[in-house]
Amino acid sequence: MARTPAAVRRVAAAAQRAGDLAALDAASTVCRACPRLVAWREEVAVTKRASYAQEPYWGRPASGMGPVDARVVVVGLAPAAQGGNRTGRIFTGDRSADWLHASMHRVGLARRSTSVHAGDGQELLGARMTMGVRCAPPANKPTPAERDTCAPWIAAEMRLLTSVRAVVALGAFGWGVALRTLADLGHDVPRPRPRFGHGAEVVLAAPAGSGRSDVTLLGCFHPSQQNTFTGRLTEPMLDAVLTRAASL
Repeated sequence: MARTPAAVRRVAAAAQRAGDLAALDAASTVCRACPRLVAWREEVAVTKRASYAQEPYWGRPASGMGPVDARVVVVGLAPAAQGGNRTGRIFTGDRSADWLHASMHRVGLARRSTSVHAGDGQELLGARMTMGVRCAPPANKPTPAERDTCAPWIAAEMRLLTSVRAVVALGAFGWGVALRTLADLGHDVPRPRPRFGHGAEVVLAAPAGSGRSDVTLLGCFHPSQQNTFTGRLTEPMLDAVLTRAASL
């Protein structure tokens, strides 16, 4: 169990060297390296939202979802307090999940159009979802230190996903995490660093001799209620970005 930033780096690196994505996912779900996040996720799991009062809460970090040979990776911010923190699976059981899974289904990246609980049979097709921070943060705002402590998990995960051709960053936070992670893998990130925007697109060349492919990074507004309720993000807008990713 990882209880310090150094332990996170050590455990993530060990799973990466073993080439075992399942072991990496399992190790990340018992991480306790960020005291504020541990306290918050567990408090939410005990107090519960009234509408879910009779349901068990996961109350732990969430791992990525999707196959190791995924060609498209969707990078979000963190599990939602009443979504992934409740159900135990990223982008599952909340309004953002409803939007994202429906769109992924429409463009052929998901077996089903909904994702309501971890055992509902949902399957991603050639795609994987992951996040920059694996615990639900208060007010959906992890600190820079929490982001950096969690970074080894997604870095190790992306090193194991050797078939990736496109990365979809949900929001500015996901965009920053994706850029830092791909730079850590040796991809050529332009200077100055590309700025986030909905529909933004940049090709990041793979390091020479790595055996990896160039990756196209795509920006997309996060399917949060703040964006979907106000019309800042519409279904056609989300579908367009995911269609572009699938085409790559």
